[in-house]
Amino acid sequence: MRFNAPTQITFIISLVLAAVAVLSRFVAIQNVSVNAFWILLIGFVVLVIGCVYKGR
Repeated sequence: MRFNAPTQITFIISLVLAAVAVLSRFVAIQNVSVNAFWILLIGFVVLVIGCVYKGR
């Protein structure tokens, strides 16, 4: 398996998801604070998919 650099938009999406998840642990954000772990996991999966599939 060969890994590639993710596209800039994929990286930004995963970064925003991770930042929102971490922020929601310190500040109460409705519907996000309860699911912070899953939002962080989705951000990580987006980043992994961006690294596995070749960007165009």
